[in-house]
Amino acid sequence: MQYRQLVAGSDQLSVLGYGCMRFPTKNGRIDEETTERQMLYAIEKGVNYFDTAYPYHAGKSEVVLGKILNKHQLRKKVFIADKLPVFLVNKSDQLDKFFSTQLKRLDTDYIDYYLMHMLDSLETWENLKTLGIRAFIDEKKASGAIRHIGFSFHGRPEEFIKILEDYPWEFCQIQYNYLDEYNQAGLQGLKAAYEKNIGVIVMEPLRGGNLAAKAPTQVIQHLNTYSEKRSPAFWALRWIWNQREVSVVLSGMNVDDHIKENIHVAEITLPQTMTEEEIKIIDDVKKIYLESMKVPCTGCNYCMPCLFGVDIPGTFSDYNNKYFFGGKMAQFQYIGKSVGLFGGQKSGADLCTACGKCEKHCPQHIAIIDELKNAHKALDMKIVRSGAKLVAGFLKMRKKKK
Repeated sequence: MQYRQLVAGSDQLSVLGYGCMRFPTKNGRIDEETTERQMLYAIEKGVNYFDTAYPYHAGKSEVVLGKILNKHQLRKKVFIADKLPVFLVNKSDQLDKFFSTQLKRLDTDYIDYYLMHMLDSLETWENLKTLGIRAFIDEKKASGAIRHIGFSFHGRPEEFIKILEDYPWEFCQIQYNYLDEYNQAGLQGLKAAYEKNIGVIVMEPLRGGNLAAKAPTQVIQHLNTYSEKRSPAFWALRWIWNQREVSVVLSGMNVDDHIKENIHVAEITLPQTMTEEEIKIIDDVKKIYLESMKVPCTGCNYCMPCLFGVDIPGTFSDYNNKYFFGGKMAQFQYIGKSVGLFGGQKSGADLCTACGKCEKHCPQHIAIIDELKNAHKALDMKIVRSGAKLVAGFLKMRKKKK
């Protein structure tokens, strides 16, 4: 495993960070047995940076992470990154309340890397300042409860620069991948942070799986023109680690083979080692994606839960998949969920009431209401829906009889 310093003169962090937002699940809950096995394997292979947050897995991500680390006496061997849920804070006393809750969940008395979660503008940061965030940070750092301070960002590059310059941050976290090179903080923000000696952590390197397992056939075919056969995920990660400005790349790893591959790429990819041929292949793949993608959703779930039952990320995933892969499978899946064929709960875009709550929380600033209408129009098939309704009704009646 390669290691880099996020904060100058401080810890040697694995270039591959373990994202704890997508732990494997079973029956709607974190599969703790699988999660534990996968985490221990990653730690054995040198991964030492674990990123969680207050809302991940409805608060259970922090609990499971702390439980596993303490069970195996690994707390002092790894570094925990956690985040203040900025979007839930509107009173000064909540700063301590949330932080204390996080320490309790993690079963620890300090957090190595603490972030302001999802700052999207200087105004959001200014609001935190009026609530006493500076004094809060100073007190926690002085006591050792917080070792290093940073922020995660979703917004425009000019706002990112303003936030960077307004406080002596030690590190930041941005969404960055070859499709988002010029979106959000983007390359401009990455270089600005690097020039100010502020460490950069990259999230969504695979764009919610769209650059990996969900890669369309056209993309895979083009990547396979290269002499060495590599997966789409390999290419996406290599592109990021090729850039010297990046310190740590987070991956929401929950499949054994994916964990092994991610670790392998992290071990062999050095900055500025991609050839002109490799870079040309990625440039060509970008064009394929941009021509096919309908909605830039990463599946982060910040828009959820929907008060009216719409599976927003699932709908957008089906919408994109229809155009990535062709065929009718995405439509069948969408309609099945829409009529409650899976799990009994309807979750289609036709349930949307246009309340707008989801749009306020979307890091990608997607016009969710309009795009849900577009998705439903593209995915719905009346004949299939009618058949699916009959099947769903039959299954519901059968379940009641039992």
